[in-house]
Amino acid sequence: MGGNSPCASCKLLRRRCVKDCIFAPYFPADDPHKFAIVHKVFGASNVSKMLQELPVEQRGDAVSSLVYEANARMRDPVYGCVGAISYLQNQVSQLQMQLAVAQAEILCIQMHQDPINTITQTPSQIDHDHRDDKSFLLDHHHHHHQYYNFASPAGNVVIQDSLKRESLFGVHDLVS
Repeated sequence: MGGNSPCASCKLLRRRCVKDCIFAPYFPADDPHKFAIVHKVFGASNVSKMLQELPVEQRGDAVSSLVYEANARMRDPVYGCVGAISYLQNQVSQLQMQLAVAQAEILCIQMHQDPINTITQTPSQIDHDHRDDKSFLLDHHHHHHQYYNFASPAGNVVIQDSLKRESLFGVHDLVS
């Protein structure tokens, strides 16, 4: 900024804000918390070095990233934003598994309500009816007692009869 009002970084560091201060465009005086948290986590000299090494057009994005990571490090000093990402990825995985279980339960209910119509459908009709559940496979060529295994975390549904097991990939294994 230069002149009368120092930027947030120069104010915090108690130094005179020069005309070409590297912090001034990114840490305005009216938002002192922004620089304070970045300084606490990364240090002013490290931030200055990082900004100097970047082209001017990328510095604003870099400061935004530094502020985001500094806030994340204050909440989780060990993992920072990686901890938040991991938490969210685990949450997505759990929700996907719950969705797969719910879809399998719906399929079981539908088959119990209308078993004749479901068994007489061709595989292409079933795929069309269950576009979101591509893991459904019905082996309607055998008239043996069939049972369904919906426990796979990947949502793969495998239908078995008493003599053979057919996976989604068409591989046949003998069941003992």
